[in-house]
Amino acid sequence: MEQLRVLELYSGIGGMHYALTESSVPAEVVAAVDVNTTANEIYKHNFPNTLLLPKTIEGMTLNDFNKLDFDMILMSPPCQPFTRIGLQGDVSDPRTKSFLYILELLPRLNKLPRFILLENVKGFETSSARDALIKTLKECEYSFQELMVSPTSVMKNKTIYYFYVSYYSLYYFSQILEGFPKTSSSDATGTPTISNTHSASLSSNMSDNKDIIYKLETAQDLERKRSQNSEESIRRLQDFLEEEGQETDMDHYLLPPKTLLRYAMLMDIVSPTCRRSVCFTKGYGHYVEGTGSVLQSCSDVELESVFKSLEGLSEEEKLKQLSRLKLRYFTPREIANLMGFPPHFTFPPNISIKQQYRVLGNSLNVHVVAKLISLLVS
Repeated sequence: MEQLRVLELYSGIGGMHYALTESSVPAEVVAAVDVNTTANEIYKHNFPNTLLLPKTIEGMTLNDFNKLDFDMILMSPPCQPFTRIGLQGDVSDPRTKSFLYILELLPRLNKLPRFILLENVKGFETSSARDALIKTLKECEYSFQELMVSPTSVMKNKTIYYFYVSYYSLYYFSQILEGFPKTSSSDATGTPTISNTHSASLSSNMSDNKDIIYKLETAQDLERKRSQNSEESIRRLQDFLEEEGQETDMDHYLLPPKTLLRYAMLMDIVSPTCRRSVCFTKGYGHYVEGTGSVLQSCSDVELESVFKSLEGLSEEEKLKQLSRLKLRYFTPREIANLMGFPPHFTFPPNISIKQQYRVLGNSLNVHVVAKLISLLVS
């Protein structure tokens, strides 16, 4: 196969570029486009030889696009207009403007790209922006496939994904960051779930049981997490952690006392032996609730016993108990590991920890996209 010329839109910190490399598809990124100055600095740090255009997509003319003569578009438009916890502004959100501009230009290109891969979040599939995308693709006579994909669903056998690839092809997927890369990026299974038989017995025994066991969690919550952690085809968190004593000072990532006291009951707490986590968002490290899991780094203390002992204690005593768990944030390097970024991916020294969390929260799972690119082109 001849080398593909790839245009990377909304290039961010280079997740799509790393996925393209991992896919082993013969290709060259002829240009990357992004307006975020922090992301661009990180991208240039890791891909110094790639043409990076630090501008808005709307600032590019039709002639600018034609000059790049690309065969493939990889893009990850802003997800905020479509997220379930956001305002869901959809096409009325100003951040969708650049995507609609792409759709307006696509039919007017001198040469339509052979392949388009678009990544976004759950919620995009019901949006007006998605309807506009489908309308444009049909007008351009593209064949396309839409899928919801979790990083734990990359593929264990060939019956999971179905492709209809014509001369022009689009592959759209919406990722749900609820799991982790598998032992091998080419060997994965579906999102961990309780088996049908087990589910049936649980529903009969617990359908009306909403009692809090501990830490505001019900029996159903705990059973779901136990089921996810028992899925042996998924690697443990410990495989992605930085080792103690390396360059990173782990004490720097310990949760401060005020955060422990205020949010302990709301945090999703995992241990190194867990096989699950919640999605890491750009607010991680700054906000606690709903932005990502925290790690219990002291394995000698039982989580349940600590939380069950808190009732009736003074704040000072509560803090003493919670501190025994040594709860800490995941480091940016660990989150990058979980998202499939290679070991040689690094941040420039002037990029703050907060900035690192923000750009990682806006990125994607490299292993998932690599598999999709490989399957799409093949």
